[in-house]
Amino acid sequence: MDGLKDIVGDVALGEPIKCVDMHTTGEPTRIIYSGYPRLTGTLLQQRAQALKEYDHIRKRLMLEPRGHWDMYGAILRPETELVAAGKADMGVLFTHNDGYSTMCGHATIALGRFLVDANESIFPRGKKLRYDKDISSFHLSLHVPSGPLEVTVPAQPNGKSDPSRPVSFISVPSFATGVSVKVPLSPEYHWPELGNRTFVTADFSYGGAFYCMIDAKELGFPEGLANLDLSKMDHASKQLKAAVNANAELSFCTKHPVTEEMSYLYSIMIVDTSLRAEHGSTKNGMGEPDHAGEETGLCFFANQQIDRSPTGGAVAARVALAYNKGKLSIGQRWTYHSLLSQRTGVGGFTGSVIEALPSSLEQAHVRVRVEGTAHYTGMFTAVVEDRDSLSMTGFALHQLKGCQR
Repeated sequence: MDGLKDIVGDVALGEPIKCVDMHTTGEPTRIIYSGYPRLTGTLLQQRAQALKEYDHIRKRLMLEPRGHWDMYGAILRPETELVAAGKADMGVLFTHNDGYSTMCGHATIALGRFLVDANESIFPRGKKLRYDKDISSFHLSLHVPSGPLEVTVPAQPNGKSDPSRPVSFISVPSFATGVSVKVPLSPEYHWPELGNRTFVTADFSYGGAFYCMIDAKELGFPEGLANLDLSKMDHASKQLKAAVNANAELSFCTKHPVTEEMSYLYSIMIVDTSLRAEHGSTKNGMGEPDHAGEETGLCFFANQQIDRSPTGGAVAARVALAYNKGKLSIGQRWTYHSLLSQRTGVGGFTGSVIEALPSSLEQAHVRVRVEGTAHYTGMFTAVVEDRDSLSMTGFALHQLKGCQR
């Protein structure tokens, strides 16, 4: 703020909101650490308050002219019920182009590094983090709306995070809710690539949020994700999501057994199980693949936002689904690529079941370890100049009347 004053002089600027920007496999996380209004109550109550009273700030930080349609954010919440009880070190609310997520893996990976590196004024509990000398890593607990996540952050000898090694987190209990579910598609939900078909077959699973997983060929794209038209994929996934949401008979696919706030379809994950990294797979010390297999996915979430990363919550959901199908055993590692990591060979996430949980429900509940890397991209201070009504809230150009994306 002082730096801007030095440049422009005595200009009437509102209260600044300070952020650090990071990316995880190209997917942004704008971490809001100062200047956001105070929220009260449980973390879910804070989420509801943010939506009701301060959603204009979400739009200001996520949308144009300060952000873009695919921007993602994380609002630090140092006061939550789990932090107060000593069961978490920090809370967070996740934001996107349409509201507030219940879970976000790529942002968790970025936050792990940031919290280890942050000074005491930002993260007072940072000096109390548990250090594991055997693996030269810090352990911290992050309270997200879907529950607590255990995060492990590799450290350098100077105590700062080590960007050369992956951050990992252990998911909330994850489980499949529907395997090979037929989704009826009435004419209003058709897309051209579907042809004369009246339904598609998809899987549903939970990894902190609910995901619908469908093979790209099943969606009507015979070449899978190898050669794709993003606009056509966007339309098909949007129609599929609308069809699922409109069908009350499919509500079991997105029904959380405990918390109603989690009971909605967050994302369509289009999968291509045959697509491997173009630049080769990672190897272990013996020159062998360090995983049992790999696949690629394209994630549309929120209001058709495209994830550049492999999507950490979806990795937990996909691992839980594979375990449910008997395709992945406890301890087996699987690599999940986004389009970006598949094309570049950089940034794939790995997922593995670390524990099967006892459950009285039909679904097998598991905890999943997800690993990935994140990096800093800059710092950002958001201000609003007096009389600047256009950027007070933010906008999306393609949503203006008469405009199409």
